[in-house]
Amino acid sequence: MSIIVQKFGGTSVATATRILAAASRAVAAKRAGHQVVVVVSARGKKTDELIDLAREITDQPQPREMDMLLATGEQESVALFAMAVQKLGEPAISMTGGQIGVVTEASHTKARIRSISTERLKRHLGDGRIVIACGFQGVDDEGNITTLGRGGSDTTATALAAALAADECEIYTDVDGVYTTDPRIVPAARLVPRISYDEMLEMASLGAGVMHSRSIEFAKKFRVPLRVKPSYSQAAGTLIAPEGEDDSRVVTGLALARNEARVSLVDIPDRPGVMSLIFASMAAHKIPVDMVVQNVGAGGTAEVSFTVPESDLAETLTAAESAVKELGAGEVRSGTNVAKVSVVGSGMRTHTGVAAQMFQSLAEAGVNLEMITTSEIKISVLVARDKCDAALKAVHRGFNLDADTVAVPAVGVRQTNGGRPTVGQDELLKEVVGRLSHMEDIVVSEVQLDDSQARITIDDVPDRPGVCAQLLAAVAEGDVMVDMIVQNISDAGKSQISFTVPRDDLQRCLLLVREVLSAWTGAMLNYETEIAKLTVMGIGLRTHTGVGDRMFRALAAEIINVQMINTSEIRISVVVARDHGAAAHTCLLQTFGLHG
Repeated sequence: MSIIVQKFGGTSVATATRILAAASRAVAAKRAGHQVVVVVSARGKKTDELIDLAREITDQPQPREMDMLLATGEQESVALFAMAVQKLGEPAISMTGGQIGVVTEASHTKARIRSISTERLKRHLGDGRIVIACGFQGVDDEGNITTLGRGGSDTTATALAAALAADECEIYTDVDGVYTTDPRIVPAARLVPRISYDEMLEMASLGAGVMHSRSIEFAKKFRVPLRVKPSYSQAAGTLIAPEGEDDSRVVTGLALARNEARVSLVDIPDRPGVMSLIFASMAAHKIPVDMVVQNVGAGGTAEVSFTVPESDLAETLTAAESAVKELGAGEVRSGTNVAKVSVVGSGMRTHTGVAAQMFQSLAEAGVNLEMITTSEIKISVLVARDKCDAALKAVHRGFNLDADTVAVPAVGVRQTNGGRPTVGQDELLKEVVGRLSHMEDIVVSEVQLDDSQARITIDDVPDRPGVCAQLLAAVAEGDVMVDMIVQNISDAGKSQISFTVPRDDLQRCLLLVREVLSAWTGAMLNYETEIAKLTVMGIGLRTHTGVGDRMFRALAAEIINVQMINTSEIRISVVVARDHGAAAHTCLLQTFGLHG
């Protein structure tokens, strides 16, 4: 019999009326022939109320006691939900995280799941009961109650769906599903019926608030189909699943992270080991850095910039100053009042001109770019915070995402049995679920080596709107596929732009670039044909802050210098000298326990 996991957030169970309405969905799913597990959050503002109550007692509550307190919110919800199901005529049982069998690491307030024992769950399901499970919580090896932090109930639901090999995990929310961008900022935003795991991971990490990235991590690792559905209607919502064969969208959506801060380490030595030291310092302070951009070094020095949430700026500056002190050279600079605007879409892998279109839309809106970084399916830019809403609207309009037809792709996933994976996917699922003993330890899945590209760098580029659009448009018109794009702005009002292209297209690309540069006084062009790009791929690289540290530590041990860096939620890419590519690939495979 198929298994469905349903998750209801706090607003969906805020009152008795809403609890009964949510319970009716669980009952309907059971009567449709499914075994049903329901994961429930604390009611309404209950968690906030408990936090405020604790603060009335003490300004510094112990993390263990906070977990004990906050866990009661979900326990109230599941008991009431089970009563509602029973009133509607179906047997039900409520269970805490510990009773479910959710075992976490011994860490309070932000624990990671280590394993889930499903024996008790399956017994109750087999007896015909609807199981109502507490989200957000588990227990450690000593039996202490732990909580999973932000997005914990989504994480619980997806992890249970993975452990049970469920057909689908339904996430009920107070919105219709995933939109092309935040409809509160862009009223013309459209519902996306289907989105891939990678696209949703990028959207979630970039500020799209429908789901937390940890739950998407579980879904991708264990191939769990997720469906985000409105709790107030019967609308189909958005399916989050593997990339569809017929999904032809170039850009799926946009995201905005409003409260960003920028940190730059300038005039640091351009030698092996420097990036390792910087990332080790950040990892030691558990700072999840984003938008990492390293300029191509010149004169023996280099510059690296990255963004962090503004709330983490003080801790980040402490870590950065520590790194500069250990290096014995360099200076730390920072800036606030910036925001990150990103476009995400799997179609970027095969379409030229996406960056040019984005930059042109921003130029027409008078928005200047302070940083640029890219991944295979994402382009992010840093802009002034007071321009971010205008930037989001301009880019959304520029990609025609206002049009109804753009957000209605064909579903291209081959599925049978009401959404279960195909036979080949079932085999993969069994193999992956066999590793559930450390559910959140699965991070790096692949290390790629690409030694077929060349690098182009332009120094002293004018710092004004439209410059990047002009450059990338010229390259796109020549049908040249651009891969890594990195831009950083100096204090002198000039910028450096670097990007990689296929080596076979280098000479043609240089002709296009030189034509643009002829109008830029003082701009200097250089290029390098002998480069290699290494990419560490995985899930949750930004939430597992030690991945970058391990990557750069391994390269430093092999005396391999890093020329360029850019990052995303699911990959970290670096450029090194081509004759170091094979050695770098081997050492990274060994570091992350992978086979070539």
